[in-house]
Amino acid sequence: MIVFPNAKINIGLNVVSRRSDGYHNLETIFYPVQLSDALEMVPSEETALSLSGISIDGDNADNLVLKAYQMLQADFDLPPLHFHLHKIIPAGAGLGGGSSDAAFALRMMNDYFQLHLSSETLIKYAANLGADCAFFIQNKAAFATGTGNQLHDIEIDISEYEIIIAKPHLSVSTPEAYAGIIPKAPEFDLEELKSIPVENWKEVVVNDFERNVFQKYPEIKKIKEDMYQMGALFASMSGSGSAVFGIFRHSPTNPEKFLPRGIFIYR
Repeated sequence: MIVFPNAKINIGLNVVSRRSDGYHNLETIFYPVQLSDALEMVPSEETALSLSGISIDGDNADNLVLKAYQMLQADFDLPPLHFHLHKIIPAGAGLGGGSSDAAFALRMMNDYFQLHLSSETLIKYAANLGADCAFFIQNKAAFATGTGNQLHDIEIDISEYEIIIAKPHLSVSTPEAYAGIIPKAPEFDLEELKSIPVENWKEVVVNDFERNVFQKYPEIKKIKEDMYQMGALFASMSGSGSAVFGIFRHSPTNPEKFLPRGIFIYR
């Protein structure tokens, strides 16, 4: 059985307050995009994960796909499985690739073994794996609060637009993104975005991580500026970076002409 876990972008990201557990409360809009990995699952004599595509740092045993399997195996006594993950979504980019892989693994095992778990139950499992894993269970536009785990439906559809994602070779760690962040109440309610034309989003939507990240990595700031030079209606760093996306009314020609050499471009 094979599935294609897709990436997400963050449209706006506000760091609202610091929690007693050391994490932060956020407000953001998660939006699914077509950029996808491929995840295959087959019966096996022993459980394992193999990888291809772009490289991933860390031990395979720590991969969220295996952690998703281990959670369901403990509750439902699942047989051994072999997973093969072909990575296309870059890590450290703010695109949720690892979270999507884990959520799709949960969904795939639920279907394959006919566990009949509801979306609500799958969301609870996913939330134990990571803050934004829960989003990929229903995989539709959502206004997210809390640590990104509290999801609310929002009617935003930008499928008629072209979305281009650019990622430099560097990655941004979570501690780097949060360095110097001062939580504050947002000036704009992201839930109101559904009533505002895309071309006006740049006037009201911010990503609180951009200030710190752009200071340390001016090349990421330059990518955002390049997106607007290419004609983007709206451009932003996704999540804590380092990927930047642009939303275009029409597909730009030769984006490589505008973006620096060595940039990974997804469209």
